[in-house]
Amino acid sequence: MPFEVRPMSPDDRAEVASLIQVSLNFWYRLHGRPPIFSGDPMAADVFFEVYHALEPGCGIVAQDTASGLLAGSCFFHPRPHHVGLGIMNVHPNYFGTGAGSALLRYIIGLAEQEAKPVRLTSSALNLDSFSLYTRHGFVPRQVFQDMVLVVPAGGLSDAQTGAARVRDATLHDVAAMAQLEVAVSGISRELDYRFAIENPLGCFHASVYEAESRSIDGFVLSCTHRSFQMVGPCVARSEREAEALILGELDRFFRGRPALFLLPADQAALVARMYDRGARNVELHLCQVRGSFKPFAGVSTPAFLPETG
Repeated sequence: MPFEVRPMSPDDRAEVASLIQVSLNFWYRLHGRPPIFSGDPMAADVFFEVYHALEPGCGIVAQDTASGLLAGSCFFHPRPHHVGLGIMNVHPNYFGTGAGSALLRYIIGLAEQEAKPVRLTSSALNLDSFSLYTRHGFVPRQVFQDMVLVVPAGGLSDAQTGAARVRDATLHDVAAMAQLEVAVSGISRELDYRFAIENPLGCFHASVYEAESRSIDGFVLSCTHRSFQMVGPCVARSEREAEALILGELDRFFRGRPALFLLPADQAALVARMYDRGARNVELHLCQVRGSFKPFAGVSTPAFLPETG
């Protein structure tokens, strides 16, 4: 089927939100799971809202040249060491028509022009998307457990190891945050850190773990948007710092409600401690990379907003 892949425009905003909502809810219902977004057609507008504020112009759509309808959409995130492939959706009416491949080839082409790898976080349960990415050269590099924890209304009152070392991030921390992520993950995302610290939309926050030596040994972002609540991404030298950072965000911003976060499946002790607190698994995701990859040298957890690593 012929598609035109073109930049996403503000005029596409409502149709993109509807496309994302319909696509995600259809897949989850098809597999016997509850929908991700409510019946409000604009519930999934959070992605355009955030990414337009973070970096305008980094979205594309696949448009059916015959009908003019949007068959698919995708956000992408150019960063110093890589290109992040964000949320990509195809309308159920266009499943199997090549719309997803058209979007993916466009992003791969942009990355190849800059000689950068492409990174994404994809559902391990969606074999259609898994096949799409691996056919185009992506390699699974890490497994993440999607975990949900209902934070007690009274908060996480028990002592948290390392909690005293956690503080709000400031713009003065950005360079050190970038150096840490390069050491742990081989990438850096200063634009994302600044965005969370400056918080122009009023729903993001960033914390850092400051060691006794005054070095930054971990950081975490969190989102409390009305349509999206999640802790992450988190980057830390070890499980100790990651646990303190994640629990700190949960205790501060999510009391009395559930929050989503991802943990590397190979960080068994950290996962076990979250089980002890009542966290449960809801899905599995994979870090997939097309091109060069540096194995993680610490703890690195992704997020779905911003989905840039």
